[in-house]
Amino acid sequence: MNEKMIRKLIKLVEDSRIDQLEVSSWGRKVRITRRINANNGHFDQAMAVQAVAAPSPAPAAPIPEAPVSKVDSAAVDADKKYVEVKSPMVGTFYAAPAPDAQPYVTLNQRIEVGQVVCIVEAMKLMNEIESEVAGRVAKVMVDNAQPVEFGQVLFLIDPEG
Repeated sequence: MNEKMIRKLIKLVEDSRIDQLEVSSWGRKVRITRRINANNGHFDQAMAVQAVAAPSPAPAAPIPEAPVSKVDSAAVDADKKYVEVKSPMVGTFYAAPAPDAQPYVTLNQRIEVGQVVCIVEAMKLMNEIESEVAGRVAKVMVDNAQPVEFGQVLFLIDPEG
């Protein structure tokens, strides 16, 4: 979030009756709080602007260790056979070329090398993401219109499928 945008947000708080505003964008949060004077209970003109790191997802509760069974190792081996299609940039994931259009790929669909599988919008530019492997779409890892990070897994492709 740039300085100009933060100044606009401060002005918004000053001109309104709200005492706190929190805005998040691209994984960053800014909280603007109007201070209350403890002596008379009225708002001071001073504002507190606080940059807050966006909360990361809560870590999963630790799983008690259990003996590894044949089923567990088979599941691990199954995950290793998938090829990950990762986001080459930070942006917004779109599964289709337009809101009313069909998605580029669907679960269990067969895809080819070079086939467009989604769009990642970055700075108002629509970047088509192509598959680097032929196979079957085993899992779609991101919901439509959700922000994605560089290197985030978008799809799992089964090259044997």
